[in-house]
Formats: sequence, structure tokens, C-alpha cells
Amino acid sequence: MRVIALLFIFSANALFAQGSIKATNGSGAILRTLDRISGQVKDYQLENGEIFERGNMSVLMRECRYPSNSIDNDAFAFLTVSGKVTERIIFDGWMIASSPALSALEHPRYDVWVLKCLPYLKGNFMYQSTF
Repeated sequence: MRVIALLFIFSANALFAQGSIKATNGSGAILRTLDRISGQVKDYQLENGEIFERGNMSVLMRECRYPSNSIDNDAFAFLTVSGKVTERIIFDGWMIASSPALSALEHPRYDVWVLKCLPYLKGNFMYQSTF
């Protein structure tokens, strides 16, 4: 599974490098979590470098990129997920909004996936979530 994810990411990087798809860096992302035991779904709006904790895991939002032509088309977020107590890294890599199963977090209780990137602020307007 990780081999397929790496191949996809390398091919995506090759497309970005060739200029056929231009990517824009976002200021952060909206992530969704699911507690598989309680069924509770929770959304988090994070800036790059920000951390949130859910249960026994900690999620660091490192970077988010999206296709330049539309922020709503897709999102690629680089996340590091670790245990709160052990600080063992559970996941460290890119998650893709349009293909969440391609590079997914493997955790017995929680699912985490990317919904969309947040644009950088322009003028005095701030991004408003439609949730």
C-alpha cells in the first residue's frame, strides 16, 4: 500500500515539475477525524505547524498544497501523527483529499483525513468554513 502511495506522490511531483499542474501552498487545512468506537466525527481547522490532540494521538499539520486553478478540486496535506504518551510516530507523509485510502492513517481507533486546504489571507478577509 505504501509503495502505491509513493508511486502516486512521485508521479504527482513529476506532473507539478513539468508544469502541467501548478500547485499553490495553503496556510493550513481542514482535517476530519472519526472515532470508530463512539462514531463521533470532529473537524479541525489547522494552520501549518499547528498540532491537535484527539484521544491518545497527536496530529501535526506540516503543509498543505492544492491545484492553483481551484482550491476546491483537491488537497495534499503533509501530516505527522504520533502517540501522545509514547510519542511513537504512527503516520508521517502526504494525505490526499480525493484519494483518502491511498495514503491512510492506520490506527485502531481513529481515522483522519483531509477535506481541503486553507488559502493564505488576502486583504482583511479570513477563510470561513462552510460546515
